[in-house]
Amino acid sequence: MGLYWEPCPGGARLLRLLGDTPCPAVPGTIEGLPVAELGPYCFADKPVRPGARRTGDDVHEITGNFVEEVTLPDTVRVLDSAAFYNCRRLRRVTLGPGVEGFGSDLFTNCRQLQTFRLRAAADAPTGLKKLLGAVSADITVKLDGAQLFYPEYSEFLDENTPAHIFNHSIEGEGYRMRQCFTPGGAVDYAAFDASFAQACVGESEDKLCRLALGRLVQPFGLGDDARADYELYLTAHPEAAFRRAIDDRDEAALRLLVGLSLPTADAAVYCARVGWSAGAAVLLGRAKRAKKTYDFDDL
Repeated sequence: MGLYWEPCPGGARLLRLLGDTPCPAVPGTIEGLPVAELGPYCFADKPVRPGARRTGDDVHEITGNFVEEVTLPDTVRVLDSAAFYNCRRLRRVTLGPGVEGFGSDLFTNCRQLQTFRLRAAADAPTGLKKLLGAVSADITVKLDGAQLFYPEYSEFLDENTPAHIFNHSIEGEGYRMRQCFTPGGAVDYAAFDASFAQACVGESEDKLCRLALGRLVQPFGLGDDARADYELYLTAHPEAAFRRAIDDRDEAALRLLVGLSLPTADAAVYCARVGWSAGAAVLLGRAKRAKKTYDFDDL
């Protein structure tokens, strides 16, 4: 793998990666210096600014629509502006807990972005709140021991003419959820779970099932009342819940739904239709156990 870089405060600033993989792992050091920053337009399909230093023999630039996943080392502290600009096939970014500086337009036009994976304990302080501020679309966050889904939200700026007064409005519970952090920068799980009731007013079944399944499958900091609320929602919307688990190929979520004693016949049909054999095996195992229990009780 080759790269372009330049010195910066605290180490090296990566300006461009070179190679043949759409899922690169950024090195932790360059010529002995820790990689502290991703430079502006690092993964964007833009020319590297003049004067950059070059290492390695690769010539293919890992940029734009070629990029699918990026893994950053724990040394990175800053993501400069437009680092992932126009990476339309980018699905996932993995990073450490110490990123604290974020430029503007980081993920502009990253329409396939689905997941942030943080190598951090579920209760650790991180830069996640600022990172989420760069994405208003649906996004899933995975920490060590927790999984959180943040729905999309929209911001509007309406001008009241002729007074030229601008009214700022926000729609979508995803914005409120993005504010659920402690003063130290850790996720406030109680506040996050408390927002579920309001989310039920305006969010779709699919998004609410994603949210509930994530919290129940990895229930870090989940109180009894919140657990009951999530389970009640899934029980009331079994079709949407099973469809979400099957579409995600999530065996843990599927087993959780089976454990809630939800009807599985339609889910088994859908599983067969999409060709997920592992999921079908989970549902078949439930059906066999139910039949065995029935036969025993009927003796």
